[in-house]
This record gives sequence, C-alpha cells and structure tokens, in this order.
Amino acid sequence: MNISDFYRTEELNADEIEIVVTLPTFKRPEQVLLTLQSLASQTVTKPYAVIVMDNHEDGEGAESAANFMAEHNVNGLVIIAHDRGNCHAYNAGWATALKEFKNFKWLAVIDDDEIADENWLHNHLKTLENTKSDIVGGPQLQQFHEGTADVWKRHPVFKPHYDTTGTVPILYSSGNVVIKREVIDAMPRPFLDPQFNFIGGGDSDFYRRCAVKGFRFAWCNEAPVFEDVPERRATFRWVNARSYRNGAISAIIETRIHNNRAKTIFKSFLLLAASPFRSLKSAIEQKSLIIGLYHMQIAFGRLLAEFGIINEQYRNPEAN
Repeated sequence: MNISDFYRTEELNADEIEIVVTLPTFKRPEQVLLTLQSLASQTVTKPYAVIVMDNHEDGEGAESAANFMAEHNVNGLVIIAHDRGNCHAYNAGWATALKEFKNFKWLAVIDDDEIADENWLHNHLKTLENTKSDIVGGPQLQQFHEGTADVWKRHPVFKPHYDTTGTVPILYSSGNVVIKREVIDAMPRPFLDPQFNFIGGGDSDFYRRCAVKGFRFAWCNEAPVFEDVPERRATFRWVNARSYRNGAISAIIETRIHNNRAKTIFKSFLLLAASPFRSLKSAIEQKSLIIGLYHMQIAFGRLLAEFGIINEQYRNPEAN
C-alpha cells in the first residue's frame, strides 16, 4: 500500500487510544478544517485520535490538517495516500489505524465536506451498545445554499436511508459510520474494493460482505453529520448523473451477490419496463416530475452498467 507519513502529534500515546476517526480528504484544505474543528469538540470521554488521509499529491490538505492538529492539540496522524481513488484512501486510513493504534476498539469515518454534531461519537457508541450491533451509521444532513429550489431538498439522492434509531438490515454510506474493531479484523484486505474508486459504492459492497459474515447493523438518528451541498449539485445535470451512478452500483453489487450476470440483466430489463409506472406514481405523490424521474434514472443506470457504461462521478472531483 502506497502511503507516506506526513505528520504525527507530539506526545501521542497510541496505546491509550480507543477510537480512531478516519478522515479522507481531496483538494479541500479549507473544508477539512471545519471537519477537524467538529472532531475537536466531541463530548465523548473515551480517548480518540484522528487519521487524515490526503489523497492528492500536492499535500495541501495534509499541510492544512497538520497545522490545525498542532495548533488545537488534536491527537492523531496525517498521511498521504498516493494511490488515487476514494477506496484507496479509506484502505490507507484503516490499515494505518491497525498499524499505529494496536488497542483501538472502534473505527469511525467522516468525510471532509461534513461537520459532526458534538455528540456524534458518544451517540454512535451508545447505539452500538444498546442494539448489540457491529456497525452503526447516521444521517448525513444536507446543507443547501440559500435560494436552492425545494425540489432538490426533497430529492431521494439527498435523503438519509433511515430516520429512526435502531437495528437496520444494511447500511449504504461510509460518510457517517462507526465500526467495531472485530469487523475490521475479520474482513479481508483491501477492505474497500478499488473497482469502486471513481464510481462510489465501495462502502455498500463492503457492508454486503460484512452482512455475509454475520455482522449486524444499526442506525443512530441522534448522530448526524452536516454535509455541505455545492450549488452545482442542486441541478438536474448532477442529480441525473448521480441517479445513473446509483443504478450502476446496484447492478454491480447484485451481480456479485448472485454471481449470475444473466439474472441481473434480466432483472434490469424488468425494472426498466416497470420504471415509467413507478415514476408516474412517485411524481403524483411528490408533486414533482423531477423526483418522479428517479425510478427511471436508476433503471437506465442499471441497464447501461450491464453494457459497461458507468458514470465515474469521482473521476473529476471539481464537477462532482
């Protein structure tokens, strides 16, 4: 794994750390400071450390994070994950956690465009204990810019998958999650499959494989993170691309589950045939043609993926 050490806080007692928070960053040297500030304000009493994984060679994000950690006495490390792609960045952080913090019990993940609630870690751990689960996720609450049309605020691509604390069958996003050490120890490496580096979905695939091993999932609605939504995302073009991408991920993961591509293709055609009726129903219920189109966009994305046409939204981060 192609990793370089960049910074380590002074007097870091790695053996005492119980929670490791991994924070991937890519060309967001200012936004990552807001994320770090929220991590520095956590109310949890258990000792924790932060690993920042800069996935860009210029090291601007690493420099920014290192300066903040030094000035604000935040325990942790900053590394450079040289292999480009979000799965590589996550894998670098998780492998570093195992290497540097031998006694950690929980691994948390937050992204560099998110700000954690001050009780974020505390509430996640509480839910893990109460539900006897192994992996807990929480809502990524979208923060739209002033003047954003209401239709985007209500669109499914921006909505959390659950809204009630308790056990759930599966999780889908790694942007707000806490994972027990036992899960990390049990899962083969690479943890996230690099095939998903530029389309996303590596987290969904990871959770699917965790479920196969018998690990249990929970949702903590009281552990939100607040995610900035750039104005370019509150547009039909971006939402359409994201919807197609979501359909593609669905097809790829389903093929892996059943190990039967013919079955997946057949299901994709069936979903495409049914999608106009589902879209019409949704459009009427939501009083929005744009929201209603989501079912058709997902279906088209699935079918395109069957023929190798996949939208790699993360390939060009400036447009994502």
